[in-house]
Amino acid sequence: MIEHSVFALPFAYIAALTAMWEQTRTVHWWQLALITVAMVSARTVAMGANRILDRHYDALNPRTARRELVTGELSLAAAITGTGIALAVFLLSAAALGWKCFVLSPIAIFVLVLYSYGKRFTDYPQALLALAQFVAPVGAWLAVTGDFDWAATALGFAVGTWIGGFDLIYACQDVAIDREHGIRSVPARYGVRTALVASAIVHVLTFVAFVWFGAAAGLGGLWWVGLSLMGLVLIYEHVIVRPDDLRRVNRAFFTANGVIGVGLFVFALGDLLANGLGR
Repeated sequence: MIEHSVFALPFAYIAALTAMWEQTRTVHWWQLALITVAMVSARTVAMGANRILDRHYDALNPRTARRELVTGELSLAAAITGTGIALAVFLLSAAALGWKCFVLSPIAIFVLVLYSYGKRFTDYPQALLALAQFVAPVGAWLAVTGDFDWAATALGFAVGTWIGGFDLIYACQDVAIDREHGIRSVPARYGVRTALVASAIVHVLTFVAFVWFGAAAGLGGLWWVGLSLMGLVLIYEHVIVRPDDLRRVNRAFFTANGVIGVGLFVFALGDLLANGLGR
């Protein structure tokens, strides 16, 4: 699922490159390649498990009723096989990144798949999604340094709350269907208006965590310029979606958040290069 990897993958790169900058000022291309494989394969496992586990729910929702497992375009056996292959690729890439990454890799898969079950037993599945996305930058940092760090923790918290926060917005589209079929979420439990307010509050925490990361990692001016622009995009994301008008949810979800992910990576990379990375 390369197109969905645009959300977390740039931040795994930011974590990895910042760790390389702090350690040796040298870019380790083989590690970046393995991190890329691990990220995309893990995302494919998560999406595959989600489609497999939710195929009956998806059939009930007009928004998801055209997904491949519902229409029969993709067989269940093929989906299970593909997900299994992605899992094997992830475990192999984690092993190649170091024994700590390999030992912890089942935990990463567990939290990635747990989100798909969350809507069955909690009103807060977005919190589980945030936990799953926390893993990406922390895992990338671990892959480079072999250890954990406050900067990585801050970035993980920022990415987790960012993605969990915009999933609160995305889930607002399905309130009626979710309530009808007993699917649990914050919007289904508390209503669209409350979910949008909660998303805005969570994204304030996201911005604070990105500030924490920049300070902890010692990043320079370009990072702070990028972060300021990101704050404006976040505000735009919340302005265009209103409780009585959800028509622009996809613009907020895919376009605005794609800009945030790629844009912050570009500014972070520029800052690291300006401060000696790769020299």
